[in-house]
Amino acid sequence: MPTTSDASAQQYEVKATAESHFSWLRTRLSIERTLMSWVRTATALIGFGFTIVQFFERMQDMQSMAPALRPEAPRYLGLALILAGIGALAVSVWQYHWMLRYLWSQPFTVLAGVEHRRRNTPIVAVAIALLLIGIFAFGAVFLRYV
Repeated sequence: MPTTSDASAQQYEVKATAESHFSWLRTRLSIERTLMSWVRTATALIGFGFTIVQFFERMQDMQSMAPALRPEAPRYLGLALILAGIGALAVSVWQYHWMLRYLWSQPFTVLAGVEHRRRNTPIVAVAIALLLIGIFAFGAVFLRYV
């Protein structure tokens, strides 16, 4: 039974030309841009979720404000947004590594034009750091009200 890389080798005829090399590079950079977009989206979701929780918590502490009908609703919304950011980022990092593994598989390695060494860019470190920040934010919001 052919593996995934064998199936792709049979499906595509790979010719090492300058055009195909630059197409490979454009695809590689497109994968980077996609991960950067997901990092921006996850940052916004995590930030908005944490801000919503903090804003409504401060608003409930004001003397002149009437008590909220559902005081827990902002917390649940904030937790959902933080969790959505963490989930989106985790899936995008998985997709990023899956696509890189595919690009470096046979027969496409000849198109790379460089030695077979995968190099992670700084966006991977940023994504992992944001995942940890998101997990910390989720824990801080969740445990604060337990």
